[in-house]
Amino acid sequence: MAYEVRWARESEWGPAMRMIWRTFLEYDGKDYTEEGIKNFFDFITDDNLYVAFLKGEYQLMVALADEKIIGAGSIRNGNHLSLLFVDGPYHRMGVGSTILIRLCDYLRQEAGERFISLKAAPYAVDFYRKLGFQAVRPEEEHSGIRVTDMVKVF
Repeated sequence: MAYEVRWARESEWGPAMRMIWRTFLEYDGKDYTEEGIKNFFDFITDDNLYVAFLKGEYQLMVALADEKIIGAGSIRNGNHLSLLFVDGPYHRMGVGSTILIRLCDYLRQEAGERFISLKAAPYAVDFYRKLGFQAVRPEEEHSGIRVTDMVKVF
């Protein structure tokens, strides 16, 4: 399957967030409380997040197949992976790995970062481990959202 990975355009923000929401509900939502699901929705629909994206302070990379967004990953606070989601029908095709590798390459080569951090949902912990991330603490729950803090040193 052919797909393109690149930085998102302004017009792709809405479609990317809708894909992320659908994917979250299908794969991650079952591991979260109602409070956690609401908090996640509030995060991805917050106008301040969109404004940060427009200012270049919240970087979003997308994967597209035939102009349809099939994956997205974002960076905030310099070197923290904020979101990484791949539309369900495209799981296990290398889309998420490709986005993550491109983001890591950008952070290492262009931003001069030495590592990337993230908070992995239970569903994604094994995926990140396979890509060289290590847990830095056991799973925790904050506001109904279960996460494992992980890091990858470049």
